[in-house]
Amino acid sequence: MTTIGMIGIGMMGHGIASNLVKHGHALSVLAHAGNQPIDDLLQQGVKTFTTPQDLAAHSDVVILCVTGTPQVEAVLMGEDGVLKGLRPNTIVIDCSTAMPASTEKIAQAVAAQGGLFMDAPMTRTPKEAAEGRLNLLVGADAALFETCRPILACFAENIVHVGPVGSGHRMKLLHNYVSLGSVALLAEAAACAQVGGVNAQTFVDVLTMGGGWGAALERLRPFLLNHDNTGLRFTVANALKDLTYYNDMAQDMQAEHVVASAIQTTLKAAYDEGQGALLMPDLVDVFAQRSH
Repeated sequence: MTTIGMIGIGMMGHGIASNLVKHGHALSVLAHAGNQPIDDLLQQGVKTFTTPQDLAAHSDVVILCVTGTPQVEAVLMGEDGVLKGLRPNTIVIDCSTAMPASTEKIAQAVAAQGGLFMDAPMTRTPKEAAEGRLNLLVGADAALFETCRPILACFAENIVHVGPVGSGHRMKLLHNYVSLGSVALLAEAAACAQVGGVNAQTFVDVLTMGGGWGAALERLRPFLLNHDNTGLRFTVANALKDLTYYNDMAQDMQAEHVVASAIQTTLKAAYDEGQGALLMPDLVDVFAQRSH
């Protein structure tokens, strides 16, 4: 099986790693303070390396699952980064959410070192990551996509080839704008309902029966009815990052983004109030408290 090196064993990355091991791949991970506990992976024979350079030097495929563009650029092009240890024909798969313009430059840098690059950002949640049921949005040439499909299928249920390098990240930003924007909109409406004395169950039931129903409502439902925020384990800080990336992308393309800018401003206000570590469902309380 393929020798894979992985950087970024967070809530999503841990599920990816465990499924790669489950499918028989030899896996190494980068030791990092930001990782989730990896004792279970180590017990299954997963190795660790202390630098991206060393990890890349021992891998046929390198998978990145880090926070965003600054982290991708750092682990790839830093002093002891992946590019320093990249072997000819090594494949780099970036599952992070990142800026497409940076992605295209990174792909060129990987190619200059004799490697191959694809962006394959994911949607869904840590639950689906653990179950091997992520959605992947792939930017790569057709031949590389087909080569990597069996590896991607180890941890993804739906794999969409969006187009050439950078297309996956463009589609991910479009997706997250719609999904996170919908959550922000519903959170504000739920807060307004709360202030106005509308019963939470009634609010959810009426939206469910009409045009307000959708994935965003289902993820907010546990919070609205039981104050359980685990239906969407996505922080305000991460949402602000994604909406900032989206607005930057739209501005670069000279595409309309008035609504997206308003959502970014909303998230930025919560972040500036010290609420960045809250999960997105908690915005309901943030908005309601501002009304008193």
